[in-house]
Formats: sequence, C-alpha cells, structure tokens
Amino acid sequence: MRRYVFDLFAGPGGWSHALQVLGVRDIGLEWDEWACKTRARAGQVTIRTDVAMYPVGPLVGRTDGFIASPPCQAWSVAGRRLGLVDQPLVHRAVADLAAGRDTRAKLLAACKDPRSLLAAEPMRYLHALNSVGEPEWVLMEEVPDVLPLWRQYAAILRTWGFSAWTGILNAADWGVPQTRRRAILIASRIRVAEPPTPTHAQTAEPESLFGPGREKWVSMAEALGWGATDRPVPTVCAGGGPGGGPEPFPSGARKTLTDARDRGTWKPPTSRPAAQRKRTRPSRSDSPACICGRHPWAWSLRSNNQANATIRAIDEPAGTLFFGHRANECVWVAEPAGTATGGEATAPDPIRITAAEAGALQTFPAGYPWAGTKGAQFSQIGNAVPPLLAGHLLAPHLGKSLTRADFILAA
Repeated sequence: MRRYVFDLFAGPGGWSHALQVLGVRDIGLEWDEWACKTRARAGQVTIRTDVAMYPVGPLVGRTDGFIASPPCQAWSVAGRRLGLVDQPLVHRAVADLAAGRDTRAKLLAACKDPRSLLAAEPMRYLHALNSVGEPEWVLMEEVPDVLPLWRQYAAILRTWGFSAWTGILNAADWGVPQTRRRAILIASRIRVAEPPTPTHAQTAEPESLFGPGREKWVSMAEALGWGATDRPVPTVCAGGGPGGGPEPFPSGARKTLTDARDRGTWKPPTSRPAAQRKRTRPSRSDSPACICGRHPWAWSLRSNNQANATIRAIDEPAGTLFFGHRANECVWVAEPAGTATGGEATAPDPIRITAAEAGALQTFPAGYPWAGTKGAQFSQIGNAVPPLLAGHLLAPHLGKSLTRADFILAA
C-alpha cells in the first residue's frame, strides 16, 4: 500500500511548498476555506475537514511522515493567550488520548478557548498510527508557549520507540528574513532526532576547524530585492483593509518610496544595536534609506499598532509577523535620518505591507497564489510555517539536502 506524508492543520502550504521543493507531495488536512483555495491554486492535495472530527482510519497503514501545526491563536502573544489558562486541560487530553481514552468532549467544555484543545488532536492520530508502527517520523510546530506540551508528546513518543527532540528554534538561523521563534518537536523511529545545523547567524561566522561557517541573517531588503538596480519595488498596496476595501494609507507614500528606489537614491540604513530594536519609533541616527528631495528618511517595518511594537530597519530581519486583527497591522514607517537641509519636511506616511511582501518575508515564492480578501491572505501568511525553515526540518527525514537555489527569496 502506498504511504504518504500527512499534514494536519495544513494552512496555505508552508510545509507543503517545502515538500514540493524537496520532490515530495503531501496530503493536507485543513478547514479554512481560503487556505484550501490557496492550496488548490498551488497544486497541493487537500482534504477540507475539521481535524478534530476527521476519522483516523483512512491514515492507518498509509502514513510515512506526520506533520502538525495546530492553530496558534489560543497561545499567541498576539491574542488573549487563554491557551495558557487551558494548558492543564490540554495536557490531560494528550495523556488520555495516548492511553486510548477520548475525554475531549468533557475537557472541551471546561476550556476557556475551544481552540486550545486542538493542540491535543495530533495525539489522537499518533495513538492510532502507532498500533501499526507508523509514522516513521513526526514534525510539529507551534508558538514558544506550547513547548511544555511538545515535551509531553516527546516523552510519550519515546516510550513508543521514537527518538525525540524538542526546543525553540529561531527561523532567522536558517535564512528566513524574520526572527520568528517557534517550539519544535522532532521525532523519528530510524534516526537520532536533532535540529538541523543552522546556516545563518546574527553576525557572519567564518568556517573553522570546529565546523562550517554561517552567513549573516538575511535582511528584509535582501529578501525583497530592494536596492538592486534591476528590480523594481512593489508599488501601491490596493485594498488595504483586513477585509479588502479602501487603502488605509495614501498611495503616494509608497510612490515616494518607489520613485526614490527607481532613481537609485535608496540605500539600506546602518544596523542598529540590538537594545534599540524594540521601540515605538526608528532612531534619527539611522543612515538614509530613501531620499525624498533633499531630506533623507530611514525606513523600518513596525510589526503592529501597539505601543511596544517591534520595529526593525530594512537591513535587518523582520520581527515575527502575525496578522488577523487590525491591531496587528504591519506597516513601513519613516523618519528623518541625519541632518536635513532646506527647511523642515514631512515624513512619508506609513505604508501598509503588501501580501506579496509579507509572503516573501515568510519565504513563500513570488507569485504564490494567495486566495481570498486581503485580510484572509494576511491571516494565512501570518499563520503559516516559513517554507525555508520547514525545508531544513524536513530534508534529513527525506534523505534530501537543500541548496541556495532551492529557495529564491527576492521577488
């Protein structure tokens, strides 16, 4: 019987695109309508279903690899984090399911956020699959607060003959232009479970007797192709509201940025000390990113509308991208860099990040066929696993290796 890789909570295809790059096709289980349409456009096989309701029987005897990225909304710092309140109930559900007891209905009634219990669903599948010695390997991903739950999974999997590893990985260490930290579980029946060797570091590291070198973290400017003379900058972001509709910021602001780059007057700012990266406005000491007339401006990406929003200069990786609520709107912001001449000038208006830009910062390829309203697209992007990180996690289990040409970041 043919065996497959199954991907629970498959989303718009972060894991699936990485598998396609590696020459493997998976079957994704996903409920969201727009994510399913995106996957269809991308040529990915999908079963549209509620993972919590889908029977495990069709997977038994057919599963080679098992992937799960439960929804993070109940646990994420971008939400109310009721998953932390529900965590004891989720741990109990995992323990019960591992023993073949289905107490989900009772525990769900006690949860503050019904989405919390979705993090226990993978164990329902794993218990049934283990009865026939499947799967060969397991990969799971979630926000950092879920790490204790992944440790519980790992302890159970070890009793079933798996080697298992859990920990927090920073996607920037594998070339993703975003310092996205995620709790990861890696398990295998046939090899020692361990994270892949990082390829990048905050500061470039030369090759030595102790191992291969590491490149410097990939910046937003590099990933987007900004500053290259042969690449135009994305122009106007249409339909900027979460559900589509009017552009929330004047399109002329993006045109100012575009015109400056087309004239060749744009250049990335100088990196700032780590202590200055998380604040409400960029520093006036940044080097020019855009010359609007005689006034230099430094451009940065602000992760949301909160007072403590992470702001990163474009020659740095982005902070963690998350969307789904108006307060989580990512925008490009500018302010004077250095001493301007010829009188005062008004800074260009904030410019909302486009879906294409956000997708590139998640390492989806240019032209990835996002479906749905702007809000639906942003939600899919923010919830997705960066394909480049997924590729590094998947490659050892598939007997594959990644090269620089496998993931071309710049549009």
